[in-house]
Amino acid sequence: MRGRSDHGDELFSFVRLEERVPADHPLRAIRTLTDEVLASLSGRLEVLYARVGRPSIPPEMLLRATLLQAFFSIRSERMLMEQINYNLLFRWFVGLSMDADVWHPTGFTHNRDRLLEADVARDFLSALMSLAKVKRLMSSEHFSVDGTLIDAWASMKSFRPKDGSGDPPQPGRNGERDFHGEKRSNETHASTTDPDARLYRKANGRESRLCYMGHALMENRNGLVVDAELTLATGLAEREATLVMLDRRSTKSRRITLAADKAYDVEAFVGRLRARKVTPHIAINGSISRTGKLRKTAIDKRTMRHPGYDISLRCRKRIEEVFGWIKAQAGFAKVKVRGRPKVAAVFGFAIAAYNLVRLPKLLAEAAA
Repeated sequence: MRGRSDHGDELFSFVRLEERVPADHPLRAIRTLTDEVLASLSGRLEVLYARVGRPSIPPEMLLRATLLQAFFSIRSERMLMEQINYNLLFRWFVGLSMDADVWHPTGFTHNRDRLLEADVARDFLSALMSLAKVKRLMSSEHFSVDGTLIDAWASMKSFRPKDGSGDPPQPGRNGERDFHGEKRSNETHASTTDPDARLYRKANGRESRLCYMGHALMENRNGLVVDAELTLATGLAEREATLVMLDRRSTKSRRITLAADKAYDVEAFVGRLRARKVTPHIAINGSISRTGKLRKTAIDKRTMRHPGYDISLRCRKRIEEVFGWIKAQAGFAKVKVRGRPKVAAVFGFAIAAYNLVRLPKLLAEAAA
């Protein structure tokens, strides 16, 4: 056990580190918000501490380090540990003193996997958006929803028949496998590296990919994401995930509007929205069938002639900024973990990181 002098030296070292960080650095405001959220989740995180064996990495530090990885586009845990080792700003944000030892990448990964399996990401996002000063920035009546494809950490060569038939890849680190002309589907094939990944293509004429589908529910005032969901990639996933996210919110007290693109223009889905007191501000799917017949829309003219309908359709496009940021900045174009639970967790943290990047400026503008 360390004595009082050791703790005193560590505290003094952290104070010196605090002085090195500029007072106006953007991470200061983000760290303040993060600490408020972690304080509200202290009971939830307490159960994640190891009770036996070697001391585990505190979940609070794991979570801050995971956020740093999204903020600064750090592509691997090994590079993250290297950055924390010599970058004083990273040490300060995570909560390590100047002289504290940095964790081994393998140990960090094992501890973080335990965090990802505990569904903490959704709790963190919910706690962040429940802060009183954050709630004042959000609309409680107008929302948008959309989904995006996220490439799985699995190659097309790993998509093999479930019955074990088919030629395996040739020997070697990256052995060849000729699957051209082979009929493959999710019913008969599965990835050997990530069985939860699904073969999916975005539209006719586009390539098929092994992927997941991420969904975001955004409020329309400032474009903050209030909820996120990750599902298997299927044709019904976008609409099913939307209903799940709406059911997690309290929509019974007042009617809300929900904007979405034309993929949501389905009669059964619109009916379920109306049953939940949700006014569908959905873009019209005016596609023409092969026989030349115009597709019938599920949105009535009474909804379309309301001025709020056009406003919602303009606001909903901002949700693409969310997906663009988490893919380009947070490195989520191709996920680095396998299995739906872990992918869902890192997706939730990436969404929370997006909100954290935008919140300091929004709070400053509201206070001005």
